[in-house]
Amino acid sequence: MKAQFQSVTVIAPARLHMGFIDLSGGLGRHFGSIGVALNEINTRLSVSLADELTVNGPGAERARRCVGQFCEYAGVPDRLRIDIAAAIPEHIGLGSGTQMALAVGAALNRFYGLGLSVREIAQLSDRGARSGIGIGIFEKGGVIVDGGRGPNTVTPPVIAQMAVPDAWRFVLVFDQRGQGLHGEQEVSAFSELPPFPQAQAERLCYLLLMRGLPALAEHDLQQFGDVITLLQQAVGEHFAPVQGGVFTSPEVAAAMAYLAEQGAVAIGQTSWGPTGFCAVASPEVADGLLADLRRKFADSPLSFTLASARNLPAEFSDA
Repeated sequence: MKAQFQSVTVIAPARLHMGFIDLSGGLGRHFGSIGVALNEINTRLSVSLADELTVNGPGAERARRCVGQFCEYAGVPDRLRIDIAAAIPEHIGLGSGTQMALAVGAALNRFYGLGLSVREIAQLSDRGARSGIGIGIFEKGGVIVDGGRGPNTVTPPVIAQMAVPDAWRFVLVFDQRGQGLHGEQEVSAFSELPPFPQAQAERLCYLLLMRGLPALAEHDLQQFGDVITLLQQAVGEHFAPVQGGVFTSPEVAAAMAYLAEQGAVAIGQTSWGPTGFCAVASPEVADGLLADLRRKFADSPLSFTLASARNLPAEFSDA
């Protein structure tokens, strides 16, 4: 298989997973979720030819596994050089595994001219077992709602994609001491959870369809944020027995409570955490909150950053 370019570079955005909609699948479809792509945190890597496989940069071990798996499945040579300029931090709720797998797979797909879709790459990479948000934000960006898994689902379909107003900002709260559940721990946690009430799933579906998404279309942050907070509270309470509370980190929980008091909305934890998030209406408000947080929680294990929504798919360039 001959390379089509000297090098291919991919930028894959991080995401906030804002929650599942139906964890028990009472009507035949499991999970379903909502999330948003971020601009400021991403995985950036380049692929070029080499005498043997070499992988350099943050996340190199995971990227090497992704290269091996993809090349074996796709039947292409792995005599490659992978240079990773940046990698989404692992296991803190920002979608690092999916974005690394898709970035590697999409770069190799383009490099070798294989003509695979993002969905086919995700399938080859074993992504989308539960949530389709990571795949959706790689394909499209913005706010993504996926339709969960039915009896014949390969990867969860995107059923809504919407742009986020440019002015909105997300405040991210990190607990630097730990990671959220992942791997076998995550699989075990899902198996231990009680059934998710169907009435709750119906309520969340209605809130999202008839309040949250229309509010986003009308750029009404308060209404959209209220729905995300309600969804997060419901899912967090369901996960509490296996993650130690609505939030994995008590310190993050304290910071999120403070942010809510200051008027932030869309209060939640992305995926299994420990990262918390909220939304505000402008960069100026976000900057003020960030300064307040750094003063108030200066002696804590927390760190903070701001992010804007990315309303574009993953980015490619070649040479």
